[in-house]
Amino acid sequence: MTNTFDLLGEQPGMLIGGERVTSPSTRPVLDPASGGELTAVPEGTAEHVDAAMAAAVAAQRQWARRSLPERADALTAVITEIERHAEQLARIVVAEQGKTITEARGEVEGIRAFFDYAASAHKYRAVGEVVAASRPSEMLVTREEPLGVVAAITPWNYPAAIVARKLGPALMAGNAVVLKPSEETPLSALAVARVCQLAGLPDGLVNVVTGAGRVVGNALVTHPRTSMVTLTGSVRAGKEILAAAAPSMIPVSLELGGKAPFLVFADADLDLAVELAAQARFVNCGQVCTCNERTYVHRSRYDEFVARLVERSAAIRVADPSDESAEMGPKVSAAEWEKVAGMVARAQDQGAKLALGGGRPDGERYRDGNWFAPTVLTDVRNDMEIVQQEVFGPVLPVVPFDDYGQAIEFANSTTYGLTAYVFSRDMATAMQACDDLEFGEVYVNEIGPEQVQGFHHGWKQSGLGGEDGEHGYQRYVQHKTLYLGYGGRA
Repeated sequence: MTNTFDLLGEQPGMLIGGERVTSPSTRPVLDPASGGELTAVPEGTAEHVDAAMAAAVAAQRQWARRSLPERADALTAVITEIERHAEQLARIVVAEQGKTITEARGEVEGIRAFFDYAASAHKYRAVGEVVAASRPSEMLVTREEPLGVVAAITPWNYPAAIVARKLGPALMAGNAVVLKPSEETPLSALAVARVCQLAGLPDGLVNVVTGAGRVVGNALVTHPRTSMVTLTGSVRAGKEILAAAAPSMIPVSLELGGKAPFLVFADADLDLAVELAAQARFVNCGQVCTCNERTYVHRSRYDEFVARLVERSAAIRVADPSDESAEMGPKVSAAEWEKVAGMVARAQDQGAKLALGGGRPDGERYRDGNWFAPTVLTDVRNDMEIVQQEVFGPVLPVVPFDDYGQAIEFANSTTYGLTAYVFSRDMATAMQACDDLEFGEVYVNEIGPEQVQGFHHGWKQSGLGGEDGEHGYQRYVQHKTLYLGYGGRA
């Protein structure tokens, strides 16, 4: 262990009721850049979930009695601790997830932003409404109340920021949280929870149970004291959680996969489109649900676009993610590397051509670890797996289209519906595309990341519910209606 992990102590443990908890069984946490073991975390059990839920229930009762300004002040204290530990948090993200240090620092800014929005936007907000009653001497009031204990299941691609994305609104609304992070990246979640503890949040309000999804995740989703489940993850995981939660009839919020189309019309600013197409594909090694997963270019601009995209992508500096000059790090795991390599191989079998990349970068440095070079595929048909299924890696298929109708047809042809991109100088074309695209969010002549005051949500199999903004906050409250008679009746 190095100073990078000072927040976690000599040996990382789960956080349950404010106490560091170990287990006889542990799970290794691997370095994506080398494949070596960084440390190990406890393998949680259903009994650990029971203990975390009991602690959360006790803490939530007291927390819910605090006013919104009091909760906001507590979250502001968390922000202060985030700022104090910002570099250490970023280094933990780099170590276990593999994104570059520059991207990791941006992720830590995201942690701060999620807590800041939750506190600042809701500190002095309306918390209900008074409705005209049908009888005299009566008041009809609908007000917000917390749900109780939220089970939060988070992914490995943004292992710190997405924890904060769920903690901020859940805590501000008066809930407690039991969190299960990804098995690949548990350290970031433990570090964020530790920061909350250092900021003085009550013991038991934020709990982290590490371990396998089939054990810990299932125990959380089906636990009788769970009041809500929020997941960011795969479509497969979302369907399983939705089915498991159905008998309890509790709210479930799912932010799932994406297959974002990037539409480049004939009149687009090609300099802008090429640059942002590369950025939106290769950020975080392509491991973002909003990534540019498939680029459609008008046939009249296709050849020029591909040539310039290949040149731009080839210039990306793939290097040790802790290097300040690195622009792209490794894939998160060997299993993820194999998945992406298999999809590229099958695309070639189906007739796609490699314009760039296709596997490990050249050089001895990249022999160990999960390195995958920026990859561009041409001669791609819209019905290929590489175009229809989420890659979640640094691989970009580029497909020509002939007219507006075909572009929209291609874009809407998958089961996903999270994010889409439109590049056109003609506002009528751009706005018509916004109307016709079957996606929860559309970017016009720009890319993300999404903003905390917006609403990040998917259509179709990209999820139910959503994150961020007022609509995201509303997922963490329930409503109670009061009929207040004050005049008596004859």
